[in-house]
Parts: sequence; C-alpha cells; structure tokens
Amino acid sequence: MDPYSLTTRNTVEVVTDEELRALLDRQKKRVYAGYEPSGEIHLGHLVTVNKLMDLRDAGFEVVVLVADLHAFLNRKGSLDEIRDLAEYNRRCFEAIGLSGATFVLGSDIQLAPGYELQVLELSQEITLNRARRSMDEVGRQMEHPSVSQMIYPIMQMVDIATLQVDAAVGGIDQRKIHMLAREHLPSIGYPAPVCIHTPILNGLDGRKMSSSAGNYVSVADSEEEIRAKLKKAYCPPHVEGNPVLQILQHHVFPRAGTVRMRRPAKFGGDRVFSSFGELERAYAAGEIHPLDLKTVTADYLIEILAGARAYVNG
Repeated sequence: MDPYSLTTRNTVEVVTDEELRALLDRQKKRVYAGYEPSGEIHLGHLVTVNKLMDLRDAGFEVVVLVADLHAFLNRKGSLDEIRDLAEYNRRCFEAIGLSGATFVLGSDIQLAPGYELQVLELSQEITLNRARRSMDEVGRQMEHPSVSQMIYPIMQMVDIATLQVDAAVGGIDQRKIHMLAREHLPSIGYPAPVCIHTPILNGLDGRKMSSSAGNYVSVADSEEEIRAKLKKAYCPPHVEGNPVLQILQHHVFPRAGTVRMRRPAKFGGDRVFSSFGELERAYAAGEIHPLDLKTVTADYLIEILAGARAYVNG
C-alpha cells in the first residue's frame, strides 16, 4: 500500500489533505499521539495505535506521549497512581506491535520553565468558553469542570511544539483541541500541525464504549474471555453501527490483510476475503451468519492480542 493510502485508511478526517500530501514528500517527518495512562488498554485505545503503526510504515518517526500530567488534570487519579500505570501502558503498546516508537513521559517535558511560559502565553489568547468547548468530548465530569481541565488543551498544544512533530493523531473527539492548536501555535512560532482523526468505535453492546460499562475487549483478556465477549456481542444483520464489523475493519484487516472464514460445507464452506469491503458486502447480502462473523473475529483477535496478553498475564 502506498504511503498516502496507509496514512488515510480508516480515518474520518485529515486536516488538511493538501498539507498531508506535502508532508509525505518530506524525507523527515514526525507524528505523535498522546494517551492518558490507563489501567485497561483495550480496543478503543488501539484504533489510534493501529494508525500510528500505519504512519510508521509510511515513513513517519512516531512519538507517543504518555500523558501523566494530563490524566492528573483530567481527574483520573493521584500522580502516584497514574505514574504507576505509565510504564505498563508503554509495554502494552509495544507488545501489540508499536515497535520503533519514541515514548515520552509528559512530566519529563511539561514542568520545564520554557514549556510553562508557552502555556501561559497561549492562555492569554484562548477564552474560557473556547477552552471548555474543546474539552467537551474528552473531559471527565464536565458538568462541573475544574480549572485544571481548562489548562489541559493548552498543554496539549504546547506538547506539539515541544515534541517538534509535524502531525497529530487522535480520535475525532480530539478535533476541537487540534483545531485550537492549528489556530494558535503560529503565535508562538510553531507551524500548524496536520491533524489525522480516527473514528470512535462502538462498544460490544452497540453503545458508546465505556470502562464503567465493561463493553470492550481488553488486551489482558484471555482467549476464553474474548470468545465469550464476542459471542454475546451485538451483531445486527445490517452493517451500520455493527461493532463486530468495526473490529474487523479497524483491527483485523489492517493486521491480517486477508481473512479466512472456516465453515462446514453445509453452511457454505470456507471463504477467504481479501478486503474488508468484500466481507462487508457479503455480510450485508446475508451470505454470512452473525455467529460465523463473531467466531472469525474472535479467532483473529486472539492472535492479534497474543503478544500483549502474554506480557500482561506473564
């Protein structure tokens, strides 16, 4: 696959396409994504991890910000609790296949005087309403936001300049923060980054993926747990909003390339799909039973997550 196709597959938006094409022509280019340290690394996190792997293969130097201070500002726990998870998260990402990336702990760069001065400079340019709106999709307990959560997006902007990256990757819920960065970073002498946004996938029950709902597959899940979760997953006969199809599109096909579905001859026999589009059309036409779709998805997920599962459980 050519670098442009690798960079843009399974994305919902690139800002801007013209800037991305120009960036791809450069010999040296850097991209980053930030992650608040979390106790559970699951398929929701891996959407952007998969995209970083695509970008690495397209010739980008990949930087991962393990955002401990951001997690603290966003009410995710004490600093000690958060930092205990940071190394675990890094190891999970590497075990899942994100090799060759540079991992940076947020507090290692974000407490420097120069960094703090840039945060203060940008804070003079951004209204409280704009900062709050930018956090609508990513903030915790935003019905009563804290002042710390208004600092969060400004720090994310300064991260881009400090890490000297040309592009930022995030879920589409990061869009408002990224647009702030594009608008205001030039005022501190840093060019607007290319922004690459991935979709937010449904949980296994067809609703928003949530830690409290437990409607996700974790990298720590055993083979038996993965099969049990997929067996119970919401899998309607149509394709729109189908979480099992989303897993195939965003996690299985990018890793496997082709998918072999094994079935008894009386149920149609084995089938091989060389693209997600081919499988999606077959499912929409009623050629694949939902149970067969769930089974093949579980088979491939077990293989894909094997390295991370061995690390977590070993």
